[in-house]
Amino acid sequence: MSAGFAVLGLTPALQRACAELGFAVPTPVQQQAIPPALDGQDLVARAPTGSGKTAAYALAMLHRFDITPREGRRVTRALLLVPTRELAVQAGQTLRAMAREMAEPVKVAVVFGGVSVNPQMMGLRGGAEVVVATPGRLLDLVERNALQLGEVQLLVLDEADRLLDDGFADELERVLALLPAERQQLLFSATFPPAVQALATRLLHAPVQVAVDAAPEAGGPAIEQHAVEVDTAQRTPLLRRLLATHDWPRVLVFVATRHASEMVAAKLQRAGIAAAALHGDLSQGARSRVLAELAHGRLRVVLATDLAARGLHIPALAAVINYDLPRSAADYTHRIGRTARAGATGEAWSFVTAASEAHFRLIEKRQGRRVERERVEGFEPTETAPEAPAGNGGVKGRRKSRKDKLREAAVRGA
Repeated sequence: MSAGFAVLGLTPALQRACAELGFAVPTPVQQQAIPPALDGQDLVARAPTGSGKTAAYALAMLHRFDITPREGRRVTRALLLVPTRELAVQAGQTLRAMAREMAEPVKVAVVFGGVSVNPQMMGLRGGAEVVVATPGRLLDLVERNALQLGEVQLLVLDEADRLLDDGFADELERVLALLPAERQQLLFSATFPPAVQALATRLLHAPVQVAVDAAPEAGGPAIEQHAVEVDTAQRTPLLRRLLATHDWPRVLVFVATRHASEMVAAKLQRAGIAAAALHGDLSQGARSRVLAELAHGRLRVVLATDLAARGLHIPALAAVINYDLPRSAADYTHRIGRTARAGATGEAWSFVTAASEAHFRLIEKRQGRRVERERVEGFEPTETAPEAPAGNGGVKGRRKSRKDKLREAAVRGA
């Protein structure tokens, strides 16, 4: 039994589950978030990726069932909303693993879009105490009378900032309208832009505020950031050079589009590197296979769109490479947060072209950190920065284009 988790007030069964999963000591966000959540208080928590947010809310959800006798029909009393199918799957796996030691089983249903609804409807027969869902598929199941939300007592929003993106905001409001007025609510996210703050103010009752900043390791930051100046056409050869000169067993490379993920993956394959693409146009089965092959060492490199920027935990991910820069500082934080998780260290490399230099400076300003520019021998850039158009200096503003919105709608899988 984990003495570290005993002080949080968790039941013996959940303490045993923590020990079985190798959780010896609670992380800072778990230390601060779990006790008030167990007391039934509303909570808003900001913590970096890889800080243990999923385990924090999973333990709080399951504790509720472990201390309350259940009789009669199985009803949904806890609802977890997430923005992507991958995050839904991972959260469901965590909940099920932590529930194994409980004397009375808890049924956890995981539902998301992009796959046939029929198996999920079958899985909900007989009810489910905990439902993990993307908003669109949840509404679909409610409309089909496969799920009722009238007795939900606990609502958790994970990646709350993403759930308030343009593609999700309306769906989230529709879900909230279906829930009982009296409920406990927990909001978790790595970033808290004004929209999330406004939602917390509107929905939560005297919430406990938890803020955990990324803690540096004793010898320096957990994530070692690099910014390499390179010409646009030389990014793929530079990527091959970095892979040849570093012994990274697993690497996640972020690109801007589906086409780029397929194209760069094919070029790496031709160079003898085990690589694959990961994007929203792949089936759920194909996406799951890519992630499993990366986790088990059958793939070394995955070329991903921002589909993989949120919530995914890839064991022992040594490095993240921004082949294309993300559109915002928040997305940059989420991308590089795929490495250096659970106390490990990692590296984040960004390819900075002449055309993207201004945008990277904006990212630096928003994260409050300067990343020294580097050059790799043989890849010294020759391009010059294009003349900035009037208005925003060539940097994307806060308003999203129609193309951006369509891309996000495809990525979220719901």
